[in-house]
Amino acid sequence: MSCKRVHAIVHGRVQGVFFREYTKRKAQELGLEGWVRNLPDRTVETVFRGEADLVAVMIQWLYTGSPQSDVTEVDIKEEEPRNESVGFVIRH
Repeated sequence: MSCKRVHAIVHGRVQGVFFREYTKRKAQELGLEGWVRNLPDRTVETVFRGEADLVAVMIQWLYTGSPQSDVTEVDIKEEEPRNESVGFVIRH
């Protein structure tokens, strides 16, 4: 099992459309750990970690997002995996 950690910034209409809640649900469904939060510039930031193939599924999901969102761009950066056994949470 290969572990991967990704840091992503999601651009578009992603605030006020339940993007964080849907991100949390999808990450939990995939068994990923990490967090998601809104940024002041109206983007959404998320970090998630887990099996490489499941992380790839999550990355693909970010391009669609919640049903009411309109994602225009996703900036992805791979990071060194850390042991963050926190589940997946919404940060405020």
